Amino acid sequence: MNKGALAGIRVVDLTSVVFGPYGTQAMADMGADVIKIEPPEGDITRGLSPARHAGMSGLFININRNKRSVVLDIKQPAGRAALLEIVRGADVFVHNLRPVAIRKLGIDYDDVRAVNPEIVYAEALGFGSDGPYSGRPAYDDVIQAMSGFVDLVRRQTRGQPRLAPTVIADKMAGMALAIAMLLALIHRLRTGQGQRVEVPMYEAFVADTLLEHLSGAVFEPPLPDRATAMGHRRALDEHRKPHRTQDGYLSVLPYTDRHWQAFFAAIGRADLAADPKFTRYEERSRNLSELYAMVADVMPTRTTADWSVAMDKADIPHFPIRTLEELLDDPHLKAVGFFQEYEHPTQGRIRTTAVTTKLSVSPGDALRRPAPLLGEHSHEVLREAGLSEPAIDALRRAGATLGATAAPLHPTEANP
Repeated sequence: MNKGALAGIRVVDLTSVVFGPYGTQAMADMGADVIKIEPPEGDITRGLSPARHAGMSGLFININRNKRSVVLDIKQPAGRAALLEIVRGADVFVHNLRPVAIRKLGIDYDDVRAVNPEIVYAEALGFGSDGPYSGRPAYDDVIQAMSGFVDLVRRQTRGQPRLAPTVIADKMAGMALAIAMLLALIHRLRTGQGQRVEVPMYEAFVADTLLEHLSGAVFEPPLPDRATAMGHRRALDEHRKPHRTQDGYLSVLPYTDRHWQAFFAAIGRADLAADPKFTRYEERSRNLSELYAMVADVMPTRTTADWSVAMDKADIPHFPIRTLEELLDDPHLKAVGFFQEYEHPTQGRIRTTAVTTKLSVSPGDALRRPAPLLGEHSHEVLREAGLSEPAIDALRRAGATLGATAAPLHPTEANP
């Protein structure tokens, strides 16, 4: 039985790749009925590698669980009409198409609220509709570069600009999208009023990046700094990184007054606790580079295990770096049931991550519904929307919809 906090909420999801699907998965995990509308060729992430069978990549499975897949060619009038029939009974409609495309397809806000006046109409955009970048294509790599995030990496490493090794802009914006849709649903619950919701990835990620890095530019005129008015000094220090020990690497972070006093004692320099440069947080914040350099210099003098014992005794936050593979055997993650496994009807044994937000009465569930085959639920959803069998057959004959069989898809060449 679906006990999730969003049970009974229906979301029509016309998004693809990561930004939109990550936001809608957050709702699906909490019980919402997320209907994923896909073109006949499917979401592009279906074709990524690795995959056991074509069209069901690891990324697709991991970001589209708990959803139903409906194939509709909305470029065809009949496909568009079928989409609007599905939307008629929905609570949320969300897309990540550019403004020109959405108007051309005839499914902008006015078109959709004409059939469902109380709809929450959410747009996962690259850029806000009021600015000069509106309508430009946007992907995570581009947004990282534009947002100042890549500049932060360059400043810290004093080297070449690099992208984060994760689609961080997509994921941060995806969470902003989920929150925005929920806020609009709360408003509708209180007032009965639907609305248009706009979440631009560029602005969302710039806001995330500047949370601490706006720094002295919070004030107008900007407060001067030794280097620049912008940029959070602690985060940008070149020594803010896991430190090499005699036999590995350890991330260690003395932070509070007590932490630093204990750290000074642990390295045999208790006298530093009385140094005016290091006694209080305010003074330390002005001398962090000297402190972090001290940590970097002393860490190679002991093994990782020795430092771990000392840091445990001092109650200072620390941990050796972990590889991705080591996470699978992490004792804490095992104890909390972080990794969950299930038998997918066509893809075999699948591992996924649990819903990490815990609600005591209306919990989420990562295993409520496996990631769908392309068009797996086309027929059932179209029937729920009120389409007759002849109408569904006509859509199928026109190539405007398709269904999936229960048999596995063909193995990929790379993954037989």
